[in-house]
Amino acid sequence: MHEEGKMGPLVAAIDRGVRTPLPCLPVVLLQVRDKAALHLRQGLRALFDNADDTLFEMADKACAGDQQHLYFEAMRDLRLKRKSIERAFLDIFHETFSRIGQADPLGALGSIDLHVGKAQRERTLAVGAMVERVLARDVFALEQLGQRFAALLEIPLDVRCNPLGPACLCGYFLDAGRSLGVDLKVKLVLLKLFERYVLRDVDLLYGEANQLLAAAGVLGELAPAPRRRAEDRGLAARRTPASLIAGEDIGADSAGQAYFASLEGLLAPVRGRLAPRLQSVSAAQPIGSTDLLRLLTHLQHYVPGPFEADDFDLGQQLEQLLLRVSVRSGTRRRLATADEDMINLVDLLFDHIQHDDNLPPPLRALLGRLHIPLLKVALLDKSLFSRASHPARRLLNEIAAMAIGWEGAGEGLQARVERIVLRLLSDFTDDARLFAEVLEEFLLFSTEERRRNELLEQRTRDAEEGRARTLQARQQVQHALNQRLRGRVLPRVVVQMLVDSWSQVLLLAWLKQGEASAAWIDGLATMDALLASIAPHPGPQARQALLEQVPGLLKALRDGLAGVALDSAALREFFLQLERLHLRACAEPGQWQDEADDVRVETDIVLAVAEESAGGRAPVLDEHSPQLRQVQRLRLGTWIELSDDDEPLRCKLVARIDSSDRLVFANRTGMKVREWNSIGLALALHRGEARVLDDGLLFERALDAVLDSLRIAQAR
Repeated sequence: MHEEGKMGPLVAAIDRGVRTPLPCLPVVLLQVRDKAALHLRQGLRALFDNADDTLFEMADKACAGDQQHLYFEAMRDLRLKRKSIERAFLDIFHETFSRIGQADPLGALGSIDLHVGKAQRERTLAVGAMVERVLARDVFALEQLGQRFAALLEIPLDVRCNPLGPACLCGYFLDAGRSLGVDLKVKLVLLKLFERYVLRDVDLLYGEANQLLAAAGVLGELAPAPRRRAEDRGLAARRTPASLIAGEDIGADSAGQAYFASLEGLLAPVRGRLAPRLQSVSAAQPIGSTDLLRLLTHLQHYVPGPFEADDFDLGQQLEQLLLRVSVRSGTRRRLATADEDMINLVDLLFDHIQHDDNLPPPLRALLGRLHIPLLKVALLDKSLFSRASHPARRLLNEIAAMAIGWEGAGEGLQARVERIVLRLLSDFTDDARLFAEVLEEFLLFSTEERRRNELLEQRTRDAEEGRARTLQARQQVQHALNQRLRGRVLPRVVVQMLVDSWSQVLLLAWLKQGEASAAWIDGLATMDALLASIAPHPGPQARQALLEQVPGLLKALRDGLAGVALDSAALREFFLQLERLHLRACAEPGQWQDEADDVRVETDIVLAVAEESAGGRAPVLDEHSPQLRQVQRLRLGTWIELSDDDEPLRCKLVARIDSSDRLVFANRTGMKVREWNSIGLALALHRGEARVLDDGLLFERALDAVLDSLRIAQAR
């Protein structure tokens, strides 16, 4: 009898939330399920991380504006829903796995009728081709896995009913992505990415599952499946860096040496922080730079992870290693004074970085793991402090610049930085050229990311400027109407036409051609002529003048109203009423007997809900308030952090609309998240609900802060 388990691992349970109890499955089968879920989750994350880049490239290449808009909307929808799709995919997978052996595991999941509609047929063909490719490549391993499942559960199991089969995996993805309101082209792109990042390496999943079941004694006699594409999966040979060390000071240029020498007086008070017991022994000999670098390389491989309990103290670790070296060599060893000063300086730099709240904590923790690699670079090449273009210095600055707007919404940046940190910790010994290679790779990523974000920010900026221009045009039209109608008694039909229809004619003229255009001036003149034409015209000369003006007025009205698509019946009714008004205007006093439907315009005309400046009605601040002056100095691209939500939100100033005093902020993906007027933002800064982030270069900022604190300490 196999052992039976009634619940999955705690991590899986937390990820899926509260679920109904799982059916009784053998423990080894639950282990297979959880390993498969981990593998699939990693594939999905890779899919979504790369989907953004793929869709952006397609939008960039799209010729038509509507096509470009389609891809941008798909990017936005995918960012908002990726977490829910991942969760839904894994939920469906767990649910299907719990019903393993049923005739059609996808039937109960609401499978789509793929036999109607061109879009569904295309999707069916795409999925069918993907499944065929996987089966042609990995059917042997999948069949073995099915045999082991069948033997373990003592039920027949067809390849189609295997919850790890390619058809089922595609079904999970299609079902989880139902909430995506994207075009068929985008869906086909996502299916291609699913094949590339999830199905491509599914043989690894089958291999691990078969190994696990075979080790548990389930059909262990089956011959293992042949490995495929071994050459593609072979690990690249570890890079053996060429040593640059030929003496104690190789790599330190004269400017770097001079700069570091100028700091000796400031660093003297902090000597003794590292290995104080050995330092006090006068007979101890200083350890050479080559040996020190070897010790640091040893410690580099034991740097704890960013989320592990951190009891790693570089000073204590070095002290212990120096003690071991002393015992082995029979000679007491200590750090050279210059080396100790460098270690202390870099330690102070990273201590400042660890407390720099301009960086998000997760990225701050990752950068902290570069302490020893940066220290080794500083020992090898003191131009790190004198040359702003030094690759290691630039790498730190570039990562920090990209990280300032990171808020945990996407994992692409964090995963990229994690890979950089792991590569430097594992591969860097004494060849600083590795930093140049890593920097070049990161710059390719950051440049593309910035280009994409700038394009999205420009779209947000254009939309906000268009909104502001529309608001300004509406206010100008309202002013023109109120100037002519407020306080007057006029026919209701004329007032309604001017407010409902002619206002749109004026609005389009202002937006398209501007306030000084002939279209705007003619629109106002037509409105003035209309109002003048319905006023009483006593005397034959006035009536004759009106009769001469009416044809031109009617033509101007018809031409203008044709541009706003007024209903033909309503247009005909208006001109019939206007004809009666003109007859009344020409009548002698007392001759016109019909009751006129006149109204007095007593209140200001408002064409739509008035848009207040962002931030509402805020109390007035003193114009010399430091927060207000700070807001007035904000430049486009400045980052702020908001603390009025449950989680801090970081956003960047992407548009300043002076005409309506609006400051528009977007997140790192270019999506608008907040807007204020100047006083509203100044009050948020005053109340501590927002703070301006320092986006200056991290290395320079940290070095200046450390030197300032050392000078202050020396002055005391």
